[in-house]
Amino acid sequence: MKWKNWFFLTCSLLALGLALGLRKDPYEILGVKRSAVSQEIRKAFKHLAKEWHPDKNSNPEAENKFVEITEAYELLMDPDRRKKFDNFGITEDAPAFTNKPDYSQYRRFDPLDDLFGFQGSSFRFHFQDRDITIFHKLSVTTKAYENHLVPKSYRTPYLILFYSDWCFACLQMEPIWRRIMEELEPIGVGVATVHSENEPLLVKKVGVSSLPLMVLLMDGKAMHYKESLFSVQKVVEFVRSKFPYKLVQPVNDENIEMFLNSWTDNRVRILICENHDSVRLRYILMAYYYRDRVAFGFVQVKSIHAKEVVQRFKVPLDKDTLLLFNENTERPVASLSMPDIPVKTMHDIISNNKYLLLPRLSSQAMFDALCPPDSARPRKRLCVILVSQNTPYHDEPRQVLRQFAQETSYSTERVRFMYIFKERQTDFISALTSGQNSPPEPTLHVVIIWRCDSKRIKYDWLPEDWGNSEQPQWNATRERLSTTIQRLLQSADALSYEAIVQELIDEHAQGMVGRILNKIFVASEYLRDNVTKEQLLPALSVIGTVLFIVVAGYFMAYLVRLEEEKIAKSSSNGMSGGKLNNTQQQLKLHELRPETYNGMVRLLKPGCRTIVLLVDQESRKELLIKFHKTVWPYRNLSGRNKTLMFGYLNLEKGLEWYKRLLMLSLPEPRDLNINPKNCIGTVISLNGHRKYFCMYHAKHPESMKGKGSKRMAKMTKRISNYEAGTNGAFMGFETSESEDTENSDLEQGPPMKNGVNSDRYSNVVFKENLLDGLANWLDRLFEGSTYRYYINYWPDFPN
Repeated sequence: MKWKNWFFLTCSLLALGLALGLRKDPYEILGVKRSAVSQEIRKAFKHLAKEWHPDKNSNPEAENKFVEITEAYELLMDPDRRKKFDNFGITEDAPAFTNKPDYSQYRRFDPLDDLFGFQGSSFRFHFQDRDITIFHKLSVTTKAYENHLVPKSYRTPYLILFYSDWCFACLQMEPIWRRIMEELEPIGVGVATVHSENEPLLVKKVGVSSLPLMVLLMDGKAMHYKESLFSVQKVVEFVRSKFPYKLVQPVNDENIEMFLNSWTDNRVRILICENHDSVRLRYILMAYYYRDRVAFGFVQVKSIHAKEVVQRFKVPLDKDTLLLFNENTERPVASLSMPDIPVKTMHDIISNNKYLLLPRLSSQAMFDALCPPDSARPRKRLCVILVSQNTPYHDEPRQVLRQFAQETSYSTERVRFMYIFKERQTDFISALTSGQNSPPEPTLHVVIIWRCDSKRIKYDWLPEDWGNSEQPQWNATRERLSTTIQRLLQSADALSYEAIVQELIDEHAQGMVGRILNKIFVASEYLRDNVTKEQLLPALSVIGTVLFIVVAGYFMAYLVRLEEEKIAKSSSNGMSGGKLNNTQQQLKLHELRPETYNGMVRLLKPGCRTIVLLVDQESRKELLIKFHKTVWPYRNLSGRNKTLMFGYLNLEKGLEWYKRLLMLSLPEPRDLNINPKNCIGTVISLNGHRKYFCMYHAKHPESMKGKGSKRMAKMTKRISNYEAGTNGAFMGFETSESEDTENSDLEQGPPMKNGVNSDRYSNVVFKENLLDGLANWLDRLFEGSTYRYYINYWPDFPN
């Protein structure tokens, strides 16, 4: 019995607190400043409520403290009561200190659940007969949101309320939410709720910043309701404002004919005639649901600009009227007049008449709807298709088939008539014309198909062309089509041919420009709905920083290009000691001689190198042009920093220096006999600071192709053994071969013996081929994989 005593004591304290109101300062109770905003008050309340909840705090004063916190929160969250308290210190609108407390609001059958109800681990506090169990009944999970609500939102918009058990503003929202459901759900708006604490991923995805939050889910996008006041009228205005532009077009006497005759877009027309200034939300929702198949127009019946429309179709002025038209614009296929047209009635009328008499196969969705696969059906469903082109010359054959379809008594469940544009659905037509007895030119021919499954169809072509009714064979063609359909409807007969077809192209899909504009519009809508003023400044700062970096990058690139052009114009028009052609003046080649020797070799800074080509007077012009072309890609490294310098050495002047350089690189000092002809085309890379050089020659082991890695591994050993055979020829060492060919003309080629090259001249390299492998050698040089010849000092250059 103790718990019962405790319960009645708690009820008494709570009722007394509710009756007498607050005796203390609510700001002090919640521990907030008088300038605190709603978010700060809500945060303080949530923290204190968790701390002083009687189920979580064993302190005897927990019950009283919890009542004080709740009352303080309610007062500060009510703008009017808070204003009265700040101005006059009034905590209650109509205090009734002498009145007897009314305990009728507390239920008797389950007192604990009435005050503190639990569902799982979620706490629910009932306040002033407001019960948020309706929120729990409508609650959806993240999976249900993504798998069910998002796909359905392309035809039915959904209002979703994000709430929490600890949100007292959500309790105040409960009666408004009930009214919203009563008003909007019957006319076609879906409703759902999301428990924010149970679905944190969805809360983050939608961008929920405060509770309660109402979101409109439409076309797979969530749009926030940002009004501070929740009311049915405000919510209706919010929903109306989010529908696509011109979803329901205004129609009057001037544009009625254009509206009704626009059925060539493959949609039927519906006129909504009302006595209101704007179309009602129920009709907008219906237009949104059927927007792919139906175009809606709105007629204001009392407008002076719609008198002819009202008289033409005999529209009553005191009722809402729905008129449905297909290709026949003179009279509606269906009409309905009622004060409030029920949603279900509109669905029934539109669903039974949402296709034209002769619709066009313009998408795979249309094909599946008009001619669905029915292999499991006991009776075949036939699709009669006229192949035509998008030209006015084929309007007459299509109209003839339309009249035939209207005059026949076939059920649409058994036979469907339609047409297709050959130039837009080429793959589909090609599959139907690949069989035998197919017309060589399918235009203006009729094909009858039966879909066995989603890919496989059976078909027959009508042998005769489909013309207009004035042709002599028209009656025979008409009779032939009717007989063929009647024969194929019998289950015993089958169609003759079979084909595999691909999906039809969606002719109504947006183009590239439309998709880009739509993406931009969606992005702007998202930013407008989700970016607050507090987030706008940092976002603009980031965007400005990115734009500044991009603009600065382009500007710097522009300056660099100007600088390169300036250097190119001011560069030398030729090389030292001679000129190349005018198109190769941006890279200067220096001659290695006593005046330039120190600057090009001895005084080089660390990391700098000089690449020198060895030439003689005879080969100088030809080899320098080719050398210049090969080293051209490395011109940027020879700029102001002089990382690379390019030059040439005239062997007639510098042969003695080259001989001394080679002697310093040998393991043991020897006397060398250098043949200048063997040195032509040699390229040496000089590292003045580290005192080593690398060498290129057409006969150098590093430059010869197809010799394998073993030859490269033994290269150093062969270089040191320069006296054996021709291994020293690449350095210019004298050999028997070089002696015999010293005075020979390399350009004449090797002498012939009985029409065959002599072995004696088989290793001769012609002058035009001396630098063929230089580009590959330069790549290896900068990779650091070439062999280095180290010396103790740089020899003096002779005067």
